[in-house]
This record gives sequence, C-alpha cells and structure tokens, in this order.
Amino acid sequence: MSGQSVLGRAPVRDCRPALVLQESRAAFNPALTLRRSVIEPATARNWAPPLDRIDRLCRGLEAPPDLLDRRPTEASIGQAQGVGILRDLIAAPPLILFDEPLSALDAVAQEHTAKLIADLQAKDGFAALIVTHDLGYACAHAEDIAVLRAGRIEEVGPSQEFLATPRTEYGRTLRDAAIALGALEHAV
Repeated sequence: MSGQSVLGRAPVRDCRPALVLQESRAAFNPALTLRRSVIEPATARNWAPPLDRIDRLCRGLEAPPDLLDRRPTEASIGQAQGVGILRDLIAAPPLILFDEPLSALDAVAQEHTAKLIADLQAKDGFAALIVTHDLGYACAHAEDIAVLRAGRIEEVGPSQEFLATPRTEYGRTLRDAAIALGALEHAV
C-alpha cells in the first residue's frame, strides 16, 4: 500500500483504504441517524457525496426503506454491517479492509453480507482485504489466502492451491480441521 507491493502485486498509489469493523454499530455515533453517519465522513472532507450514489448503494442492502433514518441502536447487527460497508463505498476507495465481516452475524445475515460484499466489489471494483477465522468463507471468496500464526504470515498463495496442498504444517492443520468441521463445503 502507498507505493509498496502487497502479496507481490503491483503497488497501489495514493491508497486511502476504508475499514469496516467487526461490530459496525460501535463505529456509528449513537446520536446521529445512519444517513447522517454515512454522509459525515465525506462532509468532514468538504465533499458532498452524490445522493444518487447513496441511494444506489442503499438499494443494494435490500434493507427497509427507512433504514438510513434510524439510529444505530435501531438497526440489526447485519443492517449496521451493511450500512458500514455503504459508508465506506461512498468515497469509492480502492481498498476496503473488512475485520471479521461475518463473525457477529447469524447464518442468514452471514450469507446476505457475503453476497453483498461480492456484489458491491464486482460493481464498484474495490479490492478487499478480509481478516477472518472462517476458512470456508475465505477460500470460497478470496483469490489469495494469507495464513497468519501468532501475528506472522505463515504462508501465502491462491486459495484453491491452499485447499489442495497447503505449504506448511500449520496450514495443513487448519485445512484439515476445517474439513473435519464441514466448513469447506462451499469453498471448492
């Protein structure tokens, strides 16, 4: 990032990544409506986001029409996660970092949020760096996997290669545990 190669890819210049937190409601000011929270980062930079872009992105959430008029505590965790993604997409960042985007969600909300991220990524063309313990999700949705152990990268490579032949003992242990738990059913 910022001119440095990431995973051997061409470096990204002038990258201002966005961050979607694991518990999105904690990232919102409880005194503001979600709409105001979506617009706030742009107005802080003296930039008015196009209202049609906000409306288009909000329709992608498949949420109640009044969602943005609610306060964060009036939204479900899944809805807040979607609005957090929407807020970051307003400025069209080249990279969004997702911190455990599915971990606090029930199975239905997990499926919806995973589809939302994939659909918006396809439409808006941003790169996604997803931090997750869900190996099945990572392998099903990521081109490349970086396996961390004790805060250090243990191995990096294409997700399908990782599934077939992990390069390290720790990678094999993770993959085998995920297979035993049935967590990789949708990853292949």
